[in-house]
Amino acid sequence: MHKVKGVVSKGKNQPVSVETILVPDPGPGEALVDVLTCGVCQTDHHYVEGGVGDDYPYLLGHESAGVVSAVGEGVTEVAVGDHVILNWRAVCGQCRACRRGEPWYCFATHNATQKMTLEDGTPLTPALGIGSFAEKTLVAAGQCTKIEGELAPHQYAAVGLLGCGVMAGIGAVLNTGAVKRGESVAVIGCGGVGAAAIAGAALAGATTIIAVDLDEEKLATAQKFGATHTVNSTEQDPVAAIRELTGGHGADLVIDAVGIGPTFKQAFEARDLAGRMVLVGVPAPGTTWEIPLDEVFGRGGSIKSAWYGDTLPSRDFPMLVDQYRLGRLDLDGFVSERIGLGDVEEAFAKMKAGTVLRSVVEIPRGGTGAEESDAEESDAVDAAAAPAGAAR
Repeated sequence: MHKVKGVVSKGKNQPVSVETILVPDPGPGEALVDVLTCGVCQTDHHYVEGGVGDDYPYLLGHESAGVVSAVGEGVTEVAVGDHVILNWRAVCGQCRACRRGEPWYCFATHNATQKMTLEDGTPLTPALGIGSFAEKTLVAAGQCTKIEGELAPHQYAAVGLLGCGVMAGIGAVLNTGAVKRGESVAVIGCGGVGAAAIAGAALAGATTIIAVDLDEEKLATAQKFGATHTVNSTEQDPVAAIRELTGGHGADLVIDAVGIGPTFKQAFEARDLAGRMVLVGVPAPGTTWEIPLDEVFGRGGSIKSAWYGDTLPSRDFPMLVDQYRLGRLDLDGFVSERIGLGDVEEAFAKMKAGTVLRSVVEIPRGGTGAEESDAEESDAVDAAAAPAGAAR
């Protein structure tokens, strides 16, 4: 058992706090991970607001890179010392989606069986089955995707973001939207996920990439990630602007990275005939939209939603890390600031204000110095799994 620090949400809309938590050694099929970095994502704040459920207390955090420090019986995917990106789609290989060859839709993804707890034994619910605003976390081994090759210590903050938001945006374009070279793409909403969608469109070879937002700073950031045109929707009708920029036709692919009724309708109307639209912004519960059915029929094409960008971590993470190393994907550009575990509540406020793409918690190797273990053997395993040059 390992005694470490972690960020916990104890009740709906209560400020989060850094607590001492207990993390078990891994059982069969599980991996113990020393967390290096963890991005502050909107999904974590959904847990705080009660938007995911009421199974408090929650151990927050899920957008992470780390180092495997121990593995349980039967684990072959990763080994002690592997640098990994954590994911929340550890596919089962047995459900109907996996059997039909579509594991990115897996309906029975794996999580660790054992519970992490507070010091008094209260079980913690880990966010997205990960819970990595912590010095250590326990996950299903399939939630670890090995990072092949070397990275500089400061780069783990960037690649860890593939664990959720950045991957959601890129995947919405590459996987769900299936963009082709030379196509036109419009992205409505240029926060972290929308900016990632723009980066994905540039990576895929789209030639007209239109960023739509209310904020000039976000539009300027979108240009850095590859937007060829920008539309401030406080000054222009975005549907008319997108059509004008695409020869009067509309875009081949439109991404709604906001997830409210008006932007959904805009995305639908801004498509070319037989064009595609993808909803990747997470709607609030009960959000509705109304579009005449004859228009759905008459315009053709497709309307899809993207969960995690239809991502298969074992396929997508290594490819995108390679693109990052080659300088074709600017993951560093998503890291707005580097913070500590005690700064998460303030980072939530910055995220809600829209002043950051991602705040990233960095945990020095060896944690904050607060970790304790009740087993000398576990300490020895942890020490053996600490290669030189890992993240700060």
